[in-house]
Amino acid sequence: MALDQQSCVPCRGGVPPLTRAEAARLLGETPQWRLADDATQIDREFAFKDFKASLGFVNQVGALAEQEGHHPDITFGWGYAKVVLYTHKIHGLHQNDFILAAKIDRLI
Repeated sequence: MALDQQSCVPCRGGVPPLTRAEAARLLGETPQWRLADDATQIDREFAFKDFKASLGFVNQVGALAEQEGHHPDITFGWGYAKVVLYTHKIHGLHQNDFILAAKIDRLI
């Protein structure tokens, strides 16, 4: 099943983060996201025409994050937003990060 058709599952810790190879495989389904050098997070930068558009996108991402129960780090300003995903409980990547990335991609 495609990542954007899945739902995030609660991660309470106690599971190992994805390996670089596992993360790279899932990155193939979210190709506009970048894998950090240490393979502990993914991020993507988005461009918008103005502050209002950036804020609207951030609000959509926030609502999606609440719905999925998985929360990214977001920075934004006039004409841009940057979303960083990783699973805080395991200090690395989990499949949930890629599920949320795929769903965020659908917002654009």
